[in-house]
Amino acid sequence: MKYIGAHVSASGGVENAPINAAAIGAKAFALFTKNQRQWVSAPLTDKSIAKFKENCAKVGISAEHILPHDSYLINLGHPDNEAINKSRTAILDEMMRCEQLGLKLLNFHPGSSLKEISTEECLKRIAESINMTLDKTHGVCAVIENTAGQGSNVGNKFEELKYIIDLVEDKSRVGICIDTCHAFAAGYDLVGNEALEQTFNTFDKVIGFNYLRGMHLNDTKKGIGSHVDRHESIGLGAIGLDSFKWIMKDPRFDNMPLILETPDESRWPEEIKMLSENL
Repeated sequence: MKYIGAHVSASGGVENAPINAAAIGAKAFALFTKNQRQWVSAPLTDKSIAKFKENCAKVGISAEHILPHDSYLINLGHPDNEAINKSRTAILDEMMRCEQLGLKLLNFHPGSSLKEISTEECLKRIAESINMTLDKTHGVCAVIENTAGQGSNVGNKFEELKYIIDLVEDKSRVGICIDTCHAFAAGYDLVGNEALEQTFNTFDKVIGFNYLRGMHLNDTKKGIGSHVDRHESIGLGAIGLDSFKWIMKDPRFDNMPLILETPDESRWPEEIKMLSENL
């Protein structure tokens, strides 16, 4: 079964996110558990935590189909020791928030070398950051999102994601989220059935579908291999609607959160309905 949703607002409290998801017909959702543009936020209150769990149960969305995203400020591969420690403190707080909410996943961008260290060293620092975070938490899976490869961002190649996974000590608590816009921008062809089969067979060979924990379903404004991260509404970009129909029919993408991060929020109910009709 496919669980389709969007990255919904948690404005006014995390407890509002499940209600916002249900309002657009979602069976899954993503959210920020704190302000994504601040290093430090007020702790979650017992009241918010209880209400979040109550609202999730009320709308029938389980923890397995919720894919929270961490702060955009975090860089787990930062070359500077003081800066990376700040990011490690922040990701630990994010994962502890997920624990409090009873969530199973935490999605994050791997990081950036800032062109001050090698890609390999950056990947090693990311894996070390993940290990440190997992050692201090329980039950939440660290879900690494592939990148478009903009600037000095790492993790746009499947081999780089696998390199990180290989260095993570607890393999049961690490996984991958594939963003379709990012994959296309990174040079992975997603147009046409043959290209889709080849790309995801490559993913399976290099990383393995057993590590896929969720997807971000986004069309793209830019061409293949552009390394430019510009999301577009489903069917209006360079990937095209047929590719998303193919994903909907492939059972390898069952039972995981499939999250829209498309730019026109007013289209989310329509996009969810359109994708659901192609199951």
